[in-house]
Amino acid sequence: MNEFNDREKELSRTAYPLGETDDKLIIYQLLVRLFGNKQTKLHIHGSLAENGVGKLNDLNDAALKAFRQMGITHVWYTGLIEHASLTDYSRFDISPDHPAVVKGQAGSPYAIKDYYDVHPDLAEDVPQRMAEFELLVDRTHRHGLNVIIDFVPNHVARSYHSDAKPTDVSDLGAHDQLTEAFHPQNNFYYLPGQAFVPPNGYQPFGPDKKIDPTLNPYTEIPAKVTGNDVFSAHPGINDWFETIKLNYGVDIQHDYQQHFEPTPDTWQKMYDILAFWASKGVDGFRCDMVHLVPIEFWAWVIPKVKAKYPAMVFIGEIYDPQLYQAYIHQAKFDYLYDKVGLYDHLRKLMNIEESTRNIHRVLHQSEGMADRMLRFLENHDEQRIASPQFAADPWKAIPAMTISATLSRGPVMIYFGQEVGESAAGASGFSGDDGRTTLFDYWSVPEHQKWMNNGLFDGAQLAEEQEELRDFYVRLLNLCRANEAIRNGHFYELPAPNISEPHPHLVYSFLRHTEHQQILVMANFSPDTPLKVPVFIPEHAWQVMQKDPFNSYILQDLLFTDTNLPLKGGMTIDMPPLSASVFELREVGSLLKSH
Repeated sequence: MNEFNDREKELSRTAYPLGETDDKLIIYQLLVRLFGNKQTKLHIHGSLAENGVGKLNDLNDAALKAFRQMGITHVWYTGLIEHASLTDYSRFDISPDHPAVVKGQAGSPYAIKDYYDVHPDLAEDVPQRMAEFELLVDRTHRHGLNVIIDFVPNHVARSYHSDAKPTDVSDLGAHDQLTEAFHPQNNFYYLPGQAFVPPNGYQPFGPDKKIDPTLNPYTEIPAKVTGNDVFSAHPGINDWFETIKLNYGVDIQHDYQQHFEPTPDTWQKMYDILAFWASKGVDGFRCDMVHLVPIEFWAWVIPKVKAKYPAMVFIGEIYDPQLYQAYIHQAKFDYLYDKVGLYDHLRKLMNIEESTRNIHRVLHQSEGMADRMLRFLENHDEQRIASPQFAADPWKAIPAMTISATLSRGPVMIYFGQEVGESAAGASGFSGDDGRTTLFDYWSVPEHQKWMNNGLFDGAQLAEEQEELRDFYVRLLNLCRANEAIRNGHFYELPAPNISEPHPHLVYSFLRHTEHQQILVMANFSPDTPLKVPVFIPEHAWQVMQKDPFNSYILQDLLFTDTNLPLKGGMTIDMPPLSASVFELREVGSLLKSH
């Protein structure tokens, strides 16, 4: 038995019950390194000492209470596990990383250096970093929230070495046969007889500061294969050159021949890692680039973890819709990214490059999978809505976000700062100025800092328009939690409304319904035109909902005003530009009874 089992908390996931209103996951993703950083005077390519860094303890009771009040059920703490960086912690017996193979001063959270450790940047007291993480987990649970962390199974940092692993776990690569390009029991792939060469001209400290010429060159002999399947000893600057590919028993260079008997050593090592973090009270894993890891591994490891932690949630980052069915039914993932489907379509729609009529096609593409797809408009990989590279206006998210959140029973996610219009403006260092909040640099998130308000998390520094934007997100996410039809209801797409020009293709509406509740969602993507949108519920929809269309109904506004509108033939709803409405259909008799 691994030594961490002695400390296992034997948590039943019912120890922190979410309650009947929380069966739809509402996820708040944050990058811990940036979330709590209060520094405002920043240097491009700046060090930790210059630019500051957020800590685990910045996720205080006030922050967690605010998440809960926002309607959040799960917090995805990104960047927790120790990864390669250029901050020197050698005084704590943590070996430094060579700058030639680290992206940016802070390094990528997806270049894991030690699967069994917490990143020292995030600790107030570095030797107590794991204890501080455990306190964060307990603190999060006390506020009725669940903890999601990253599991990065496809690759690790070139400098990978675990100094925190259990004593009976051998390190990755410790027993590899280095003369073999591929061996089923090796943890890595090798290029025998070749030395690794970092990309030409890479300057991790920026163009004005070169790597210390007295520093010994980075050496790796034999070279290991790079994380994005680059079988070259000299990957390019745009490759994942800072990482090395893990070997799951697939001979990639020989027609992807599979060698799964006996069980590859990497499989067991990855299970040990998942079990370790599950023993710390983690409630779910967001699994990175799952389609780059053989499906047979997932089909083996997920049931194995769930045998001991049955409520553990597995979310897979995947970009191939043709694999969705297999990764849900064979690999046993709970949820998958809906990036190349709804996200890509809504992004185009927000910029008037697409029609709402194509939403039907997008949904048909993932037919039968809608409730298993994670919807979002922002995450750490995507550009900020308010950035010039995306929509340049956070209010353009209103119709798209409403659809994303209410379309299905599946999870919905926002990325920290999204709710206050963060634009990720300007260059930070390695990331450049690309509309994304940097993953690689010590930096801050200025609009989020206004809500953070020096750790009070009360929004006192927000502008009035930002308060209104955040209020929309709070209303929408709480609406998702509070209403049975959105949490658990069936979906019914309504016919395209008969709207006169100029924008008939920018309106979308649908129903969500259960036996006890029926909800109508309407969205207007027009950026500048108010529309009178007809409300038309066809006879078949009434039949499906098992409701009598000849009864008297009222549309009760759930999202903004709580006003009531009598539902009648030929009625229209006035919809301002970039707006959305969520109505409950209520029979007049039941409405009077409720009051």
